[in-house]
Amino acid sequence: MPQIILASQSEIRSQLLKNANVEFSTAKARVDEDTIKQSMIAQGFTPRDIADALAEIKAQKIGMKHLDAMVIGCDQILDFDGRILSKPETPKDAFNQLWAMRGKRHVLWSAAVIFHEGKPIWRHVGQVRVYMRAVTEGYLKSYVDRNWQDIQHCVGAYQIEKEGARLFSKVEGDYFNVMGLPLLEILNFLAIRGDIDG
Repeated sequence: MPQIILASQSEIRSQLLKNANVEFSTAKARVDEDTIKQSMIAQGFTPRDIADALAEIKAQKIGMKHLDAMVIGCDQILDFDGRILSKPETPKDAFNQLWAMRGKRHVLWSAAVIFHEGKPIWRHVGQVRVYMRAVTEGYLKSYVDRNWQDIQHCVGAYQIEKEGARLFSKVEGDYFNVMGLPLLEILNFLAIRGDIDG
């Protein structure tokens, strides 16, 4: 079976694969995400297309160095009222993002691309609709203060698998996509190919 490499340093993505008993290694794909994202936004690409493109670029970056491996590149884009929200730079930025989304719906696009032998052989983009409750200003401030160390690495400034679950009333779509990895689709593809048991 070929080596599986996750082209990401995301702890939650790694944990999801570990929980599914997949043997893999990780490698950080050094990509200037912000520049690529801004360029694609300026050219009119959709949030879905941007997530897909960034996932492919990350997979390619590592995949071209490990041609025999199955390299998984991932990206997640948050689309709120037609604009893309990025990871917060400061606690104030995190609060402002959450305050703007309060009582409203946003969409998460969770993309994965698998590179093998120098080319993309599989891709998937999952969509999730997330509905945020009209939580109080005081709670949001205390939430950001308590969780800043974790949420600064997350688009939307929340982790739904932790206290962030209290911010939401409903999620429409696959829970794994909220966490940034279309896990079931990846596992299914790898199992059908015989790259993992199952």
